[in-house]
Amino acid sequence: MATCKKSGREETFPVRNKGIRRALQDRDVIVCRRGTRSISSFLMMLFLLPASCAENADPGLQGRRRDSHRPMSHACIEMPTQGISAHRGENRIHPENTLPAFREAIRAGAQQIEMDVYLTDHGDLVVIHDSTVDRTTDGTGDLREMTLDEIKSLDAGSWKDPRFAGERIPTLEEALAIMPRNVWLNLHLKGGRALGEAVATMVIEQGRMHQAFLAANRQAAEGARSVDEGILICNMERRGGDVARYIDETIAHGYAFIQLHHRHTMPAPEQMQRLKDAGVRVNYYGTDDPGALEALYDLGVDFVLTDNLLPMMERAKQLGIQTLNPVY
Repeated sequence: MATCKKSGREETFPVRNKGIRRALQDRDVIVCRRGTRSISSFLMMLFLLPASCAENADPGLQGRRRDSHRPMSHACIEMPTQGISAHRGENRIHPENTLPAFREAIRAGAQQIEMDVYLTDHGDLVVIHDSTVDRTTDGTGDLREMTLDEIKSLDAGSWKDPRFAGERIPTLEEALAIMPRNVWLNLHLKGGRALGEAVATMVIEQGRMHQAFLAANRQAAEGARSVDEGILICNMERRGGDVARYIDETIAHGYAFIQLHHRHTMPAPEQMQRLKDAGVRVNYYGTDDPGALEALYDLGVDFVLTDNLLPMMERAKQLGIQTLNPVY
């Protein structure tokens, strides 16, 4: 249990994440932020901060010894508030959903990087868009039925350009390992509850709860939240273009992101304001037209997914959005 001192009164609530529970054993009070929808997610963010940041957040922690069993913390992270999302990495030149595509997105300063994640029947989390390997490798067959050795034997680069010959389908762990700590990670889950549970577990183990959000259907989201309620979710249940219902459900479930679709009607200004008031970040999928960016940002979109990364980044910079300086 942990105690929350808020509005002059104390409340006691359970902390489900075991690592956070252990780290809080010598802390008497956690001072909660106003407007935090998930106490668990706030605790995770505080839990990952180095001592100097935690002391600034809570004067009661000044002089306290940091527990040796806490995971390695990183610098105080300021996450981007607006920008461009590299859809499957930089995929115009590089093979989609591969490490070179992600590295180029990082080099370009993308504020968000999107990738697709599958869970194989053998329990491996791999980054690929399709359920078969036919389109993006030199192999054929259902990805989920393959062992990791079989997946890793495939060439995932030559189809795009001979210079990428020998590139492999990355595991989620490999993709996370190269990511800066201050870029949003848009993990599009291609599956249901079991996948949500597996990805949430890895996100927590890799210390990425502050930046990784799971673009998920209802089943996958429930699976992720069964692991930790603080996992960030992007609602992908678009309800056939019923924007009002989509927004209502996103807010009601306390999801961190919504991902609007170019085929659907854009929300009215008052609907967009409801999202902002609820603290929901707004993704838009998507456009490759740099000329569309200013209008989208004016409408309230925070991050625009694109397959045309470099020109879109240049236009965003012209609009005053700074490229990301990666922090590791």
